[in-house]
Amino acid sequence: MASETAANDKPSATQGARASGGVAQRYALALLELAKDRRSVDAIAGDVDRLAALARDDAGFRAFIADPRLGAKAQTDGAFAVLDRAGIGGEVKKLVGVLINNRRLVELPHVLATFGTLLAEQRGQQTAEVTTAHPLSPTQRTQIAARLTEAGFSNVRLAETVDPSILGGLIVKIGSRLYDTSIKSRLQRLSYAMKGAA
Repeated sequence: MASETAANDKPSATQGARASGGVAQRYALALLELAKDRRSVDAIAGDVDRLAALARDDAGFRAFIADPRLGAKAQTDGAFAVLDRAGIGGEVKKLVGVLINNRRLVELPHVLATFGTLLAEQRGQQTAEVTTAHPLSPTQRTQIAARLTEAGFSNVRLAETVDPSILGGLIVKIGSRLYDTSIKSRLQRLSYAMKGAA
């Protein structure tokens, strides 16, 4: 995490969710409130984590979620088959059904990530937004968490995003800090340096 730049402090995730009124935030807040009402936060959080891992690591499932050509029945049949295989039911399965009925299945990864951020904030955890070109392995997750702990961040939860456009390396945002070691950024810096030398 060589390159570091400071960013402006952002409002809390909860404040941002209420202020922006975004689709993902509304669904995530509704699921969080439902989890608290039913006193099943840990069970729902476990299902959310498993489904988020599927959406992050399974290219076929990601393509299925993003396919606008599928009708509600095809989305329901396909999504519920995946959820049943993964042992995900209850409120998270109902959430997926609501997203499908509202033609918002494409928002699923954002809803899951927002739920994780809101829950982490309520639990006093810091969320590190990690962007990589390819999904992280369990070893890489452990190493990143360890490096963040060494850098003075405690009780860190990783929120992962896959963005092939960064080519390699990673981008980590935590609090007001941004660490960018992506190949894309390195190439941009090299390009600027070459233009300056010309």
